[in-house]
Amino acid sequence: MEATGETVGEAKWSALRELERLHPGLDKSAVRFQVVAEGERGLLGVGYEPARVIAVITAGEPPAQADESPLSSRIREIVDRITQGIGVPCRIDLSEDEQTVTVSCSARELGMLIGKHGQTIDAIQYLVNSIVARSEGDSRKEVVLDAAGYRARRRASLETLALRSAERVLTTGQPVELDPMTGIERKVVHLRLKSVEGVETASEGAEPNRFVVVSPVAPAAATDD
Repeated sequence: MEATGETVGEAKWSALRELERLHPGLDKSAVRFQVVAEGERGLLGVGYEPARVIAVITAGEPPAQADESPLSSRIREIVDRITQGIGVPCRIDLSEDEQTVTVSCSARELGMLIGKHGQTIDAIQYLVNSIVARSEGDSRKEVVLDAAGYRARRRASLETLALRSAERVLTTGQPVELDPMTGIERKVVHLRLKSVEGVETASEGAEPNRFVVVSPVAPAAATDD
């Protein structure tokens, strides 16, 4: 719950009052506050920037859903601890199939969780998968971490970029170097252009500045009969 007030104390009180309205019988000691803005009074006391806080109910471990597997419950706990630790409390929803556990985070502000070009969310996803691999071994499922539909939006953006780059290569006959991307993003580009005739892709450079090069396919050498 996010709330504002002239002071941090007033913002906290407002957030707590709203939480109590939504959750009758709420244990106040279970509420943790994150101060987003301290608030600032204007010149000579005229006008002010309100204080802003986010109140989160954090007592106990994150509640598991009735139909949630032990693996999903464990992943929920890991992701909750990480997001709380970096100061991005959020709602966590999970879906699980035979190969993948998808974790969807939702909150009002998720920029810090996603990071520039998705670097933070990819790093967290890698960390969660590493933790799960240590306990599950070869039988583990892949964990996909998403935030407010970021993965779908980013994939669509990368596929559009890939197709435009391919068109440019086919028109000019010259290779096109894309900006540095994470391994996950490079894979999206490679897969999207795999079926496009006349172009090929390759990753070059060293992490964290590794990038995709889209090049025209070299014509096959002529052979004598």
